[in-house]
Amino acid sequence: MTRLFILSPASCRGERARLLFNEGAAFDAARRLRSPDGMPLGDAFAFLSGLYFRGKLSYARTFARPPVGAPGVVVITPCDGFRRPEEPVDVARLKRYALVPIDRDEPRYRTPLVRDARGLARDLDADAEVILLGSVASGKYVDLLGDVFGSRFRFPAEFVGRGDMSRGGLLLRCVAEGRELGYIPVAGAIRRGRRPPRLVPRPGLYKQVLAGDLGAVPPEGG
Repeated sequence: MTRLFILSPASCRGERARLLFNEGAAFDAARRLRSPDGMPLGDAFAFLSGLYFRGKLSYARTFARPPVGAPGVVVITPCDGFRRPEEPVDVARLKRYALVPIDRDEPRYRTPLVRDARGLARDLDADAEVILLGSVASGKYVDLLGDVFGSRFRFPAEFVGRGDMSRGGLLLRCVAEGRELGYIPVAGAIRRGRRPPRLVPRPGLYKQVLAGDLGAVPPEGG
């Protein structure tokens, strides 16, 4: 069975975005973003989101089994539909993202996302699994993508009840252990639930994974 992952975006607003957009910033991520080649979208979102996006990206790259000719991992963006995490971005692109709310009623977000989802769906076999690594509690992703992918659209059952940091920690542990989560269809699933027990701390795990992307800026909540 083939399997690909859709990653929810990082916020391009807030304190971490202001750090990254600062023209005088000297840490590695800011320098890479201002370079002629820019920096990969996945790295930029990992800086902006920290633990959560890094966990999603590492997990998806580890366990993706894409069909021939299709990407194993795509990232939702605020106004460019799906983009591969390797695609370079610059300051202007991320500032443009910051202007568009992630809202199913926002046409600048909804129209390109549905367009790209339909294009991707046409290239998938009937038994392919499309896994959302993102929040399923609201409709900003599932209402739009569920209509396109139907029964192929799934998410990790262990995400229910967890916040962003807990999901990120869970995904990093799975990568370290070589353990893939179980997935359930979004349609008909209970998408809200009681918070599960806290993850047992793994000293050094977050620092080891995050260090390469965050440079001299301390990880948020890490």
